Amino acid sequence: MVLRGRAVAGYHPFVSDPLPSASSPVPLHWQPDTLLGEPFEQSKLGPATLVRYAPDGPATDTDGAGAGLAPPAAVVHVHGYNDYFFQEHLARAFARAGYAFYAVDLRAAGRSLRAGQVPHFVGDLREQAADIDEAARAVRGLHPGVPLVVHAHSTGGLTAALWAHARRRTLPDGSYLGPDLLVLNSPFLDLPGTLFERTVGTWILRIAAPASPHRVVTDGPSVYATHLLAANGGRWEFDTRLKKPEGQPALALWMRAVRRVQMQVARGLRIPVPVLVARSDSSGPDRADNPWLGVQDTVLEVDQIARRARRLGDDVTQLVVPGAVHDLSLSAEGPRTEYLGKLFAWLEERL
Repeated sequence: MVLRGRAVAGYHPFVSDPLPSASSPVPLHWQPDTLLGEPFEQSKLGPATLVRYAPDGPATDTDGAGAGLAPPAAVVHVHGYNDYFFQEHLARAFARAGYAFYAVDLRAAGRSLRAGQVPHFVGDLREQAADIDEAARAVRGLHPGVPLVVHAHSTGGLTAALWAHARRRTLPDGSYLGPDLLVLNSPFLDLPGTLFERTVGTWILRIAAPASPHRVVTDGPSVYATHLLAANGGRWEFDTRLKKPEGQPALALWMRAVRRVQMQVARGLRIPVPVLVARSDSSGPDRADNPWLGVQDTVLEVDQIARRARRLGDDVTQLVVPGAVHDLSLSAEGPRTEYLGKLFAWLEERL
C-alpha cells in the first residue's frame, strides 16, 4: 500500500502531520445540543462537532472547567457509517459509572453535515482521524491528567484504530496524544464478501476510484437500521435523515479509503495501549426474512473481526456478546447489559 509516496511496513504518514501541542486545547463554545437537547451540549470542532453529557446543568463557559472530583476517565464515543451520536442511554450508563462522556460527530456526518456535502464522504480516513485527534485534544484539555478512553463503533472503530496507531509515539515535549484505552464496538476491520470482492475488487478500486470518486459501489436499504427504529417496532428513536433506513450508498473513493486502512490492519498495527474488541457471537443476512435479525450482526462478519483483532497490537482482549446486534449498545436489554457490564469491568481493571 502506497500513501503519499511511501511504502513502509507499519508506517502511516498521519503520525508526522503537524498538530498543535496538547497543552493548547481547542477553544470550545458550548451550546444546547440541537438534536438531543438538555442535558446534552455541543460545540463546533473545526469540521466536526463535539457533544457532551452535562447532567449537572447547562454550561456557558469556553474552557469547560467544572467543580467536583475528577472522573476515573473521560470517554469519547465515535460513531460509524450511516450513523451519528444519538445513544442517550450510553452516555447515561457511562455517567452512572463515574465517567465524563463525550461524543464526536465526524465531518460530513450527523451534526457536522453541511449543505452540499455528501454524507460520510471522505477520500482518506486520515481526514476523520484528524477529527478524533481534535476531539481527544479538546477532552484532554477539559480533564487534564485524566485518562482518555475512546469508544468507537464500526467504521469509526477502523478510523480510531488508525488514529491510535498513528499516535503511538510520544512527542518531543513528552506529551502523548493517543488514547489510554481503546474500545472497539464491532469495528469494520475487513470487507465482508467473497475472496474475489476483497482482492480483485480492491485492485479495481485503487485504479478506478480517483477517476470516478462518486461512483456507487454498494447501495440498498439498511434492514438493520429499519429494524432498530421505534416507529417500525424497534427499540430506538433516531433522526432518519442522519441514520437512514433506506441506507447510505458507499462511494468508490470512500471505499478505497476504507480498504487502504483495512489492508494496513491486515499487515499489523502497533497500537501501544490496551484494546478491547467487542462483537456479537454470530452474523447473518441483512434481510427482513432473517428470523435472527435482532440477535445477530447483520452488517459485518464476526469471524473477520476476530481474526483481524489480533493484528491491532500486543494487548488485545476480545469480548463476545451472545445475541448482540451490530452496535452492541443498541442490542436487546440482556446482551446490552452484558456488554456494558463487561466493558466497565475491563475499564476498571485496566485503569
